[in-house]
Amino acid sequence: MAQTKLHQILLLLFLSSIVYAKLEERVNWDSKLYVDHPLVGEIWSSKTEEFLSVEDLEEAFLDASYLILGEKHDNPDHHALQLSIIKHLIEGNQLSILAFEMMDSDSQELLDNIQAERLESLDAVKEYLDWDVEGWEWSFYGPLIMAAYEFGVPMAGSNITSSRMMEIYSLRALPPEINILKEETMQQLNLDIDETHCGLLPESQFPAMVRVQQGRDYSMSQSLGSKDSGAIKVLIAGNYHARRDLGVPNYLMADNPDLVAEEIVSISLMEVDPSEMEPKAYLQQHGETSPYDYIWFTPAISEKDYCASLRQ
Repeated sequence: MAQTKLHQILLLLFLSSIVYAKLEERVNWDSKLYVDHPLVGEIWSSKTEEFLSVEDLEEAFLDASYLILGEKHDNPDHHALQLSIIKHLIEGNQLSILAFEMMDSDSQELLDNIQAERLESLDAVKEYLDWDVEGWEWSFYGPLIMAAYEFGVPMAGSNITSSRMMEIYSLRALPPEINILKEETMQQLNLDIDETHCGLLPESQFPAMVRVQQGRDYSMSQSLGSKDSGAIKVLIAGNYHARRDLGVPNYLMADNPDLVAEEIVSISLMEVDPSEMEPKAYLQQHGETSPYDYIWFTPAISEKDYCASLRQ
């Protein structure tokens, strides 16, 4: 009885600590590049083509069934903003599942059983999950996982396993549940695969790499499951997976016939470009569908030319 009472007191103390962590503007940026860019800290709606307040953004996603939080993986400010959103949803008892690109289905059993463990620190959670520290910076994702663990929020490993990736890579054609994209979308995926590989990937590899991309997006949508009434399912993933035109939202719509587009909200946490002041340009829109519903602009973490380093 005393232990239960102590747990309740600790829970109340934790709750009180996040009451003041409501969704709010970030002022002290960890990333320092282009911090004086006029778009830094701004939130832009692709639908209205207007800037929003944090309160407006909060109101926009609280009625969603699915919330996809796109990120640049190595930017600490993106993860700080994600944590603010996650804590806000937890505070309102509005988060039904938290899914991660950074874990695959092999981690699901550990995630399903995590509530039975007495894990009292971030290091203990990292060790329990056998976290891929070389692939994903624990200091970025650990606080998100810990917040969900503390409040018993179910979590999901969203990515495909390495073995499944090789299987999809070797296929000649995808199964029909994955092969749902229109021809013009497939053409754009091929172009983007070439660009993201800095033009160094042989064209013969494009179809296989596109299949892997589709397999990942399908797996992420499957990990979220069917929509829950009155609760939000959140996916933490790279910005490309969050795209409404090319990514995970396509599979959510295909898997949920009663789902309407407005029930999926895609927020891109995006670094500013010193040469670009027009928010619409950051969408890199190819067709009629806007890639993101909202962009939340942040400073950049690095100005390194990734492609140039590969070509050396």
